Amino acid sequence: MVLPRFLKRTPLHVAVIVIVALWSLPTTGLLISSFRPQNDVVTSGWWTVVEHPFEGSNWTIKNYSRVLESDGLWRALANSVVVTLPATIIPITIAAFAAYAFAWMKFPGRRMLFGGVVMLLVVPIQMTLVPLLRMYSGLNLSGTYVGTWLAHATFGLPLAVYLLYNYISSLPSEIMESAYLDGASHYDIFRRLVLPLSAPALASFAIFQFLWVWNDLLVSLVFLGTDSEVATLTATLNELVGSKGEKWHILTAGAFVSMAVPVGVFLGMQRFFVRGMLAGSVKG
Repeated sequence: MVLPRFLKRTPLHVAVIVIVALWSLPTTGLLISSFRPQNDVVTSGWWTVVEHPFEGSNWTIKNYSRVLESDGLWRALANSVVVTLPATIIPITIAAFAAYAFAWMKFPGRRMLFGGVVMLLVVPIQMTLVPLLRMYSGLNLSGTYVGTWLAHATFGLPLAVYLLYNYISSLPSEIMESAYLDGASHYDIFRRLVLPLSAPALASFAIFQFLWVWNDLLVSLVFLGTDSEVATLTATLNELVGSKGEKWHILTAGAFVSMAVPVGVFLGMQRFFVRGMLAGSVKG
């Protein structure tokens, strides 16, 4: 007996629905908790709301009001934008040039250098913080945006070079050879051919880097601290919650406030995301 096509795919669809539901469960709990009063959050789990979902006493918007009205939040939001945009653009720009050089330019030590870049992927960020801080102290870069941009760019470069190399090296060699025969220089080929064709890979890494920098707390605390003039959104929310975590119901609301910008970026660039994730997986 031959089953219809839709019946054959039913187990797959059920599995996907179950996985999506399980994956979304923590975010759902976080969202519900962000609208619950402080006493309810402390004394009961978020799932208890399901018993009486339309009872007004179970819901409040005070958590969001407190987050949005807190001192320095909007400045921290602007600081996060100032930190994130250059920290995303700088590594993409450098990595695009480096990936093209590794993929299509012949020079001594090319494979060794690329291998060194790949090995940097396994170096923990925490191991680099103390040497960087010592160097920054001598250069007066501690507590500055420039120092934070350079730190984020350095941490993101190995992955950026690796991802872009996989994509750029998979571009048809016939296009490059035709451009060489027409007298185009490496810069002309890179600017007129490689960059337009690499838009999916560039957008894919931009999403990764933007989300990582925007949600980062460790690097922002180490290099910028908690000074309200330069502190990022994550650092400000961390201070708002309190050192003992007794106000973590505020953190749930703050989490969704901080999610607004990266979600918008992801939705705006999602059409490139899958194409960029598949970069270099198929040759020819």
